[in-house]
Amino acid sequence: QVQLVESGGGLVQAGGSLRLSCVASGLTFSYYAMGWFRQAPGKEREFVTAISWNGGSTDYADSVKGRFAISRDNAKNTVYLQMNSLKPEDTAVYYCARYHLYNYDSTPNYWGQGTQVTVSS
Repeated sequence: QVQLVESGGGLVQAGGSLRLSCVASGLTFSYYAMGWFRQAPGKEREFVTAISWNGGSTDYADSVKGRFAISRDNAKNTVYLQMNSLKPEDTAVYYCARYHLYNYDSTPNYWGQGTQVTVSS
């Protein structure tokens, strides 16, 4: 049974930083691409960033490029999202996702429960 558990969310002032973590279990973590998505109130879930199985490739939404960084530690079954220069519009529930395949050209098919990030102005 695949489980993805996010942590690290919270309340931060604009311009601040947060680091999210997602620990995976029930899978061979290093086989799969991983990603982060977010959903703000009243909006649809949107892509934030993704990383390939070995960390060799990453992709970012234009809205977070240069501010967010995704990384992974396959030995710890963990993917991270470092968020810097946070803006109020980054406020959302952030979800960790496992892609179907080793690269993020595939579709996410497992999701975590989400962690709330709130950025105050």
